[in-house]
Amino acid sequence: MSANRPAAVVVLAAGEGTRMKSATPKVLHALCGRSLVGHVVAASRELSPEHLVVVVGHAREQVSAHLAETDAEVRTAVQHEQNGTGHAVRMGLEELSDSGVALDGTVIVVCGDTPLLTGETLQRLAAAHDADGNAVTVLSAEVPDATGYGRIVREDATGAVTAIVEHKDATDAQRAIREINSGVFAFDAQLLTDALGKVRTDNSQGEEYLTDVLGILREAGHRVGACVAGDHREILGINNRVQLAEARRLLNERLLERAMLSGVTVVDPATTWIDVTVTFEPDALVHPGTQLLGATHLATDAEVGPNSRLTDTTVGRGAVVSFTVADGAEIGAGANVGPYTYLRPGTRLGAKAKAGTYVEMKNATIGEGTKVPHLSYVGDATIGEQSNIGAASVFVNYDGVNKHHTTIGSHCRTGADNMLVAPVTIGDGAYTAAGSVITKDVPPGSLAVARGQQRNIEGWVARKRPGSAAARAAEAARREDEGQQ
Repeated sequence: MSANRPAAVVVLAAGEGTRMKSATPKVLHALCGRSLVGHVVAASRELSPEHLVVVVGHAREQVSAHLAETDAEVRTAVQHEQNGTGHAVRMGLEELSDSGVALDGTVIVVCGDTPLLTGETLQRLAAAHDADGNAVTVLSAEVPDATGYGRIVREDATGAVTAIVEHKDATDAQRAIREINSGVFAFDAQLLTDALGKVRTDNSQGEEYLTDVLGILREAGHRVGACVAGDHREILGINNRVQLAEARRLLNERLLERAMLSGVTVVDPATTWIDVTVTFEPDALVHPGTQLLGATHLATDAEVGPNSRLTDTTVGRGAVVSFTVADGAEIGAGANVGPYTYLRPGTRLGAKAKAGTYVEMKNATIGEGTKVPHLSYVGDATIGEQSNIGAASVFVNYDGVNKHHTTIGSHCRTGADNMLVAPVTIGDGAYTAAGSVITKDVPPGSLAVARGQQRNIEGWVARKRPGSAAARAAEAARREDEGQQ
């Protein structure tokens, strides 16, 4: 547990976010496998706070339901009317006090639309706040272009913060300052509670501004400090889809860099996208055009791509997966998948198994060394070891109402263009003939032939298609045959 464990973290997530132009609440827009607020909650959890409360407002039922699924221990406080950031923090603290929580220590306030903010930076903020003995510590950042941001004004002698001046109110000298306010703060809990009760609403918006607390505390003789973020991009807030895409790119670059430094080869980071929940082992290889999503895991020497999308999929050691879409699948060690393969939920490929070109699988367990090479659908099935499924085979699992299961044993050989009508079982070592429709169980070691006998009707084309190209070709072939006799 951190020595700088805060008493509480308050996440501000009540705004509507109209510039997103979306029916989805702004803080629920997703990037790299989490919502905006989900990223902020995850970073806050790295502080191990005693309490974590998210202030919700716009679409609060939807946001609260999402938070309950994301982190069941998160508290929510409702800001019924968006009356400013100070009011939002006050609602968060009142939720805690109404629940009998007496805060003593540090309160961290973060914004719910800053997905690039890291737990490491929040820990640095908390540590600086404690070390300097501040009443409030602002997380600031030095940016290349500070236009539009509130400037951090410091004392020359001590470095203490004297003011946060909005761009429109800044002097020319203040506009030259590149250190800006991030909207993230560490407060002494008791001083914050007292100061919030003194915040006025006599401003152009008629709102309670959290930044006013800094002036109140400074006027009371308390120290206000600032902690500079190591990377100014961490504090970027999301207000529209352009900023969302930029944050997604930055976070993806961060995730790929972490993967590569841990021993993963990413051939083309510019075309590779991964979620924060994806995990790797050293010497995994990712080719261009690949998306790795959800709880996907690549084992050592696994090779994925190009042009593949894996969601919640495990790829075993040394497996090769190319031009594939997989969702909720398990791919065994040394297995071979693709190209142009679709593995749906419940698919489990054993070691050294194969799901080849234009193969779709769903809720299917494929044994070690078994091959489904091409042009086949395998649904609701269990196949043993070292079997081979012929091309263009279809596991007919649906009768229009219910799904049924097909079981094929080990060391079986099914012919090309088989229809396997479930429920049906093919025993170990059995064969089926090409073109068969298998509707009955096949005993072990048997050959099943289920197709009509061929019948040739001589002269049918000449009688039914006289004068056609086919008729002329057939007549020419007949004359050639007669001439050779």
